[in-house]
Amino acid sequence: MELSTRKRNIAFWVLQFLGWGFINSIGALIPQNISFEMIVFSIIVGTFIGVFSTSILRWYLKRNVHFDSFGGKEVIKIIVSTLLVATLFGLLNVFFGYLYVKFGPELTETEMHIFEGYDKIMVQVLNSVFLVGAWVITYLVIKLLLRLNQNRIERLELNTTLKQAQLNTLKGQINPHFMFNSLNNIRGLMLEDVEKSREMLTKLSEIIRYSLTKNNINDIPVHEELEVVDNYIDLSKIQFENRLEFVKKVDEDILDVRIPPMIIQLLIENAAKHGISNLKDGGRIVLAVFKKDNDLYIEVNNTGKLKISKDSTQLGLKNIEQRLKLLYAGRASFKLEEISDEVVAQIKIPLI
Repeated sequence: MELSTRKRNIAFWVLQFLGWGFINSIGALIPQNISFEMIVFSIIVGTFIGVFSTSILRWYLKRNVHFDSFGGKEVIKIIVSTLLVATLFGLLNVFFGYLYVKFGPELTETEMHIFEGYDKIMVQVLNSVFLVGAWVITYLVIKLLLRLNQNRIERLELNTTLKQAQLNTLKGQINPHFMFNSLNNIRGLMLEDVEKSREMLTKLSEIIRYSLTKNNINDIPVHEELEVVDNYIDLSKIQFENRLEFVKKVDEDILDVRIPPMIIQLLIENAAKHGISNLKDGGRIVLAVFKKDNDLYIEVNNTGKLKISKDSTQLGLKNIEQRLKLLYAGRASFKLEEISDEVVAQIKIPLI
């Protein structure tokens, strides 16, 4: 980003000097029978006035005109600043013209004709409005083209990042340790309750199917996400037995609200893996999904301490943060904190 900005600044100054130098070279060379001193003076001073005046204008536009929220106020700022800089442009022309006439070499007849009217400030200002106005239009067009190109690049980067996030989500969804533990627990359960073990196999297959089929979908209804959460809890209870207590508090009127897939399941899995599994006597996981004002809140509380092991990749939590950022452009939030011997994970999603 810094390199790109530096290149744009270099390009700006190169174009400034080349552009104003070209314009003043043409203006100085067109008249006939003028001295070499007059030509050099016109090119150097004219280029200086053009570069100096419009650089001030650019400095003002960059700091005071917000192109992201372009409106009537921005147009007024551009018009007023253009007129002020055009006035400065004209006054500088008058000033340097006066200096050349007063202290420069003797003027030829053609040069005297050229300098006629240089003391008429309004004429100089009106002529300057045309030049500065043309510069402003050129500047704004280039600014617009650069912005459009930047937006195109950002969209490409967003699509690439989103695909990568979806791939990472798939990696995070299929937890091999959970699958192996579930299969081993189900195998042990077969000796005691065949029907129950069949039911657990069905739930495990539903979780795997859900992980694979929902990976490329940006949103699903809350009730679908809760189904996979229930399956996950049922399988986890085989492993934790009486050490896991699960409480679900979900408002009925939000069951059809659409949310990114797997975010609740990942929170529950994180609570079980890093919270309940580390407690000898087990603990409780509380899931609450509710609407407040114009936001949907998803909260998962679990007994335990907020301790993240050094070898933990935190892939699931990173997936949640990354997808929320990509899908809601910074309007959604995710936080994880410890409150009164409980770990609280909260997701806030805007509904409008």
